[in-house]
Amino acid sequence: MKRGVGIKAWFALVAAMALAVAGCASEEGGGQQGGGGAERGDIRIAVVTHGQASDPFWSVVKNGVDQGAEDMGVEVEYNAPQTFDMVKMSQLIDAAVASEPDGLVVSIPDADALRESIEKANDAGIPIVTINSGSDVSEELGALTHVGQTELIAGVGAGERLAEEGVDNALCINQEVGNVALDQRCEGFEKGLGGEVQVVAVDLTNPTDAQAKIDTAVKQNPDVNGVLALGPTGAEPALKALRESGKLQDIKLATFDLAPSVLEAIRDGDMVFAVDQQQYLQGYLPIVFLTNYALYGVTPTSEVLTGPAFVTQDNAQQVINLSKKGLR
Repeated sequence: MKRGVGIKAWFALVAAMALAVAGCASEEGGGQQGGGGAERGDIRIAVVTHGQASDPFWSVVKNGVDQGAEDMGVEVEYNAPQTFDMVKMSQLIDAAVASEPDGLVVSIPDADALRESIEKANDAGIPIVTINSGSDVSEELGALTHVGQTELIAGVGAGERLAEEGVDNALCINQEVGNVALDQRCEGFEKGLGGEVQVVAVDLTNPTDAQAKIDTAVKQNPDVNGVLALGPTGAEPALKALRESGKLQDIKLATFDLAPSVLEAIRDGDMVFAVDQQQYLQGYLPIVFLTNYALYGVTPTSEVLTGPAFVTQDNAQQVINLSKKGLR
């Protein structure tokens, strides 16, 4: 696997890239032909992810995509299945490939299910950047680079932090069973915690049922003293379950990813932390990279790590302010 590069180093590179693209554009907004053989005004990039733009996490990804398109002056189309559905996602990738875009941005929650569709993009000569999930298979599937975090390592970090809080028996709330990235988070969490971990599967489309399942799991295991959710759609019902059962002060709660309710709970001391993978950059950076690849044939040579970072009570308010702007 390619060696990751810190986001600070890439941020400086992206700034330089953006200035280069802006400087090469004509005053009328048309494109200059670059080393990659394209013209900026004609570049079209397709984005297909497994997360809906209405989801609090993926809405920020889409905001990054949209800002990247505006800053680069290119056309971008964002698509995702209505639910976590690998068959539908593969169909969306096939449709994107058939439209012959100048670049493809795709998440890979299940490499086996999406492999054939991604290989079609490779066969068609379409440059690919993977985001969010799939860091372990990105290079194998022919992507130029991956933008995201290494999920297993992020899970280990979350486990170590909860272990420092005294947690040794925990629940791992999985809201998308079958998503390999989430399985890796739970696996890493168990390694980092060094204690007992029970995986609780919940339906992200049914928060009431999710809350009931979490409440039942807690009652059936009175030794549980920690809960890690793998996203806001698991964190929110977990927070409600612990509040209503009166166990919020006895059970340490943390989550992956950000949402307004998560950030407010961290600020108020009801949650310990959130693992932040800076999803705005996962939407923004691929558009910059693929634009520059189409223009000049240049691209990062290693994966770009956007996480894990951690939001705690110390910095929650700052992140809340950015969240209101759709940036975090």
